[in-house]
Amino acid sequence: MIEQIDTMLKDMLGPFGPLIVVGMLGLLMVLLALPVFLRKDKDPLDRLKEQNRPREVEPRVERLRQDQGHDKLRKFSTFLEPQDEKEYSAVRLKLLQAGYREKNAVRIYHFSQFALGIALLVVGLAFTVYASATGTPTTQQTILAILMPAGAGYMLPKYWVTRRQAIRQEAITHGFPDSLDLMLVCVEAGQSLDQSILRVSRELRAGFPDLAEEYEIVSLEMKAGKDKVQVLRDMAERCGVPDISSFVTVLIQSQQFGTSIAEALRVYAGEMRDKRVMRAEEKANQLPTKMTLATMMLTVPPLLIILIGPSVWDIYTMLNQGGAAQETGVAD
Repeated sequence: MIEQIDTMLKDMLGPFGPLIVVGMLGLLMVLLALPVFLRKDKDPLDRLKEQNRPREVEPRVERLRQDQGHDKLRKFSTFLEPQDEKEYSAVRLKLLQAGYREKNAVRIYHFSQFALGIALLVVGLAFTVYASATGTPTTQQTILAILMPAGAGYMLPKYWVTRRQAIRQEAITHGFPDSLDLMLVCVEAGQSLDQSILRVSRELRAGFPDLAEEYEIVSLEMKAGKDKVQVLRDMAERCGVPDISSFVTVLIQSQQFGTSIAEALRVYAGEMRDKRVMRAEEKANQLPTKMTLATMMLTVPPLLIILIGPSVWDIYTMLNQGGAAQETGVAD
């Protein structure tokens, strides 16, 4: 009976039919058993320790992971979130710099990696079954067809977040010199730094929404009574842009040494304008080098065809004529 089943699977799915069926059954059993392991109850001793632990000594990583009670992925947090505090903080910071501020962003990020990896793994298995039914793929092709989609699905959220982080930082860098000019005008008009930041956030919302959002967060945190130095440092950490880190350092030093904020803003705004011009000139100077390869690929081949093509065609025709004359002489 086992030999009959093996023969039937090989006829339906190819020479790797039994192996494919065993792999699919194993994956199905893993998916069925996963919810059982994720929903297991806590140990009574762990519950007792949590109840006896004082609230004020609660670890920092636990405070970072507190979120709303309606989150459906909260019960899978042990599986979907890094347990190491440094790793969790690094992922959290990367998502903040990409613009994802939700408290469950880390959980959603890892769930996306897991879900896309499993989904594309199933797609790869389906494609392998179809290819085995219509042909005879090799073992290497079968493994690549299964693992490559799964790997691509797992890495896709990471690529998306990294790309979003780079785009957001570039947008903040472009809008930062204009925001300094607006802030300088507001400070010189008699407004305080808090009012200037709030006004700049309103004015920049149409052109640079990411930078305006950061300024608005700074304004709200200052109104809530948070330490101004810590608020500015948090802004530099959330943005991840060197220009803003330097700006925060200038403001902190100006506040500590009692110097004029307007004078510091004037000097730093001038430096940022010069830096923006230098950045534009750098990109303009890089343009000829980047266009060289495209120019060679699009210009040189047509030019060679135009110049050498007729000569090659004449040589080809002469060789054909010579060969035909030689065959005629041999025939005579």
